[in-house]
Amino acid sequence: MKRRNRHRIARSSSGLMGTSSMLLHICRLVMGAVFVFSGFVKAVDPLGTIYKIEDYLTAFGGFFSEILFIAYPAAFILILIELLIGLNFVFQVRFRLTAWLAFVFMLAVTPLTLYIALNNPVSDCGCFGDAVKLTNWQTFCKNVFLFVLALILLILHKKFQKIYLPNIEWVMIGLFVFSSVGFMIYNLTHLPMLDFRPYKIGVNITEAMKIPEGAPADVYEYHFIYEKNGVRKNISDPNQLPDSTWTFISQETKLISEGEKPAIHDFSILTAEFEDVTNEILSDEGTTYLIIMYDLNKVSEKSIEKVKTFTVEKQKQPNVKVYALTASSTQEIQELKTKHGLTFPFYKTDPITLKTMIRANPGVIKLVKGKVKGKWNWREVDSK
Repeated sequence: MKRRNRHRIARSSSGLMGTSSMLLHICRLVMGAVFVFSGFVKAVDPLGTIYKIEDYLTAFGGFFSEILFIAYPAAFILILIELLIGLNFVFQVRFRLTAWLAFVFMLAVTPLTLYIALNNPVSDCGCFGDAVKLTNWQTFCKNVFLFVLALILLILHKKFQKIYLPNIEWVMIGLFVFSSVGFMIYNLTHLPMLDFRPYKIGVNITEAMKIPEGAPADVYEYHFIYEKNGVRKNISDPNQLPDSTWTFISQETKLISEGEKPAIHDFSILTAEFEDVTNEILSDEGTTYLIIMYDLNKVSEKSIEKVKTFTVEKQKQPNVKVYALTASSTQEIQELKTKHGLTFPFYKTDPITLKTMIRANPGVIKLVKGKVKGKWNWREVDSK
């Protein structure tokens, strides 16, 4: 009888250990998957990550707005760290070192995201690029969850057995780093392999600017302040006033719930005289090429000459029009046109919109009746 009890206890203990081990591996895989996904969607659009870091630095102001130059290397380092942590967890490589790295990483970003949630310097954290949009509070909650997982994996790292020899582990880490950096460089010098933004190929910009029929609209709460004989009333409807002798003082408007917005809600094309030609360009029956140059001071001589050669050939074709969109000043536009002999017209568009449209400066977008038919980095236009 005692022997049977001992066997039952042993089997029970073994079952608990198996369950505990399974839960730990689930924690490892969840942690790894989140970091791999977060790193991948940033690596597929490294320029977008650079823009987001610049947004953060600008929003923080002061000293931070003076060090925008660190955005480029910071983006690469951030993406590489996330991918390395994620891949190491998934393949169980250098587990103790990875657990420490994940814990320190989460220890740094969790308080930062709390500050961002409280102060809201930017509306979107950018932690999952443009693939998944999270509010700042959702990001903070997500990071608290990951911090707890990182702490558990660090405390219990000895529970995970080594799978590979040390030399093999370092070779794997080298491959992770090499492939990650190569992937980022390709997407930076071309265009993102995956486009999560509203101006991707196949999108009709005109249609994307419309709110779907039946979609919920913004809901506002209105308060009207009226005064009579030194007494003020705060009411939601002027018809509630007892008579017409009350004097209107002010109105307060509060957004109660945000309605659905169109996928594209900030796109406009203006002439130098601020004439809106958006509809005219989007409704053109022929083929339109938009040369996107959000900042003329940041375009290279080589890129301009390549775009010039491309546009000269396109302008010779029937029913083809070429326009440049930029956020630069009229003087900067004229200087560039004179220097390089550019003959296509330049129009003004918001710089954030231009950065969203294409991850290149300059870049080329092909439109047919407002529908995006092609997008190219300036390095690729000679083959189009």
